Amino acid sequence: MAHFAHARVDLDAIADNARSLRGHAGGTPLMGVVKADGYGHGMLPAARALLAGGAGWLGTAFIDEGLRLREAGITAPVMSWIIPPGEPLGAAIENDIDLGVSDPLLLDAVLAEARRLGRTARVQLKIDTGLNRGGVGSAEWGDLVEAAARAEETGDLKVSGVWSHFACADEPGHPSIAAQLAVFHDALAAADKVGLTPEVRHIANSAALLTLPEARFDLVRGGIASYGLSPIPNYDVPGLRPAMTLRARVALTKRVPAGSGVSYGHRYVTDRETTLALVPLGYADGVPRAATNRGPVLLGGRPRVIAGTVCMDQFVIDVGDDEVTAGEYAVLFGDPGEHPGTPSAQDWARVLDTIPYEIVTRVGVRVPREYVGG
Repeated sequence: MAHFAHARVDLDAIADNARSLRGHAGGTPLMGVVKADGYGHGMLPAARALLAGGAGWLGTAFIDEGLRLREAGITAPVMSWIIPPGEPLGAAIENDIDLGVSDPLLLDAVLAEARRLGRTARVQLKIDTGLNRGGVGSAEWGDLVEAAARAEETGDLKVSGVWSHFACADEPGHPSIAAQLAVFHDALAAADKVGLTPEVRHIANSAALLTLPEARFDLVRGGIASYGLSPIPNYDVPGLRPAMTLRARVALTKRVPAGSGVSYGHRYVTDRETTLALVPLGYADGVPRAATNRGPVLLGGRPRVIAGTVCMDQFVIDVGDDEVTAGEYAVLFGDPGEHPGTPSAQDWARVLDTIPYEIVTRVGVRVPREYVGG
């Protein structure tokens, strides 16, 4: 039986997006990023769809995510890159998960675990080229690559990659982009000088793979673009299809007189006799409370706007005199190309002054994912 609300995920769209991104990147191998439960789409179904679409790698933030991929029988190369102290390094090494190393102390910990297990750990060394988040700074980079080269000689380590991340790739032409690329080239030269031969060198996220051919190197990382959403505001990417549609059935409708305050705080007041429709999704499901009086919704074949405060489990739409009945679907966002008039996640991001990443990843666990295609 259908749930009253669900996030419909089109796995064929995800696979097609992977193919499209390979084309945009000139055939450069693609890492499909599946962190954060596949950007809210479901990590395992998304991973399989990306691989079916030609992705050669999968990327996760945390080791536990990588281990879930392995437990599900996925054998493709996997990289995990946020590794606080206490993470299961041994399990990652035993499962051939590439570890993103952003800290000399982490390199020491990985080496110790590799020696304990008698295994060769695969690591990808991250140079901080200017994002000033994760990564080893230029001042420490020489020491790090020398230590890694010594560990390669003993067989404890394989430096499978050197990588970094852009700060402003979603702003094409930003001066930091060229500056970061220059630092990355210097880091690669330093690694080469000590004899390291990484299998992959990568710095391009979704925005860079689309707009910076000089940043593609050996691998590009498809994050939000893998799910059909543009990483660059007001930049339409040919061939991408939004994979997620969020919708819910109207729970009830009621007529109210002019001057009726709606929802908490009466932040919306009707200016005429009208019909209100109650939609059973709220901020517990990922509908931002900031969408109060702003969130776009398609209902009854017409675009609407949320009326009044978004509550934990529900919100209201003023549909005027239109014939809307309980059981009809209200569509919060989806693919406007498939159904004209449907708001997109980018439309929600624009209205709320955020990014589409936040819109799709915050859809909560109470909302079932319904998969089609694949």
